[in-house]
Amino acid sequence: MSLIVFTVLLVSCGKEKKEEVKKEVETTVETAAEKVVTKATSVADQVTLGKQLFTDKTCVSCHQIDKKLVGPSINEIVKVYNEKKGNIVQFLKGNSPAIVDTDPGQVAIMKANLDGFVHDLSGDELRALATYMRAAK
Repeated sequence: MSLIVFTVLLVSCGKEKKEEVKKEVETTVETAAEKVVTKATSVADQVTLGKQLFTDKTCVSCHQIDKKLVGPSINEIVKVYNEKKGNIVQFLKGNSPAIVDTDPGQVAIMKANLDGFVHDLSGDELRALATYMRAAK
């Protein structure tokens, strides 16, 4: 009789443990899925904010997505930064030199524009600008 009671207890404890493990796995999967959704939303939000800043800070007066206006196109800027492993945010902060258009006259104009239009942006806002530029098509 005690063998039957022991077996029933062992089986029921095992079942409870399986349920606990199953709940842990389901929670972990849900948490991972939430992180993916949050990150996707975060990137989408960054693109939206970046696009708004690009317009509000008048970057569009010199830069278009796919054609040179006064300055190089966004696509050209991103291409060069990717090829040279540059950091757009560091450039916008004034912490790295121009690597796309290095003509001294253009660099002076860019520096004046950056000092006037983006110097007050936070690091998050500058990252949003860079994210928008990389996403622009």
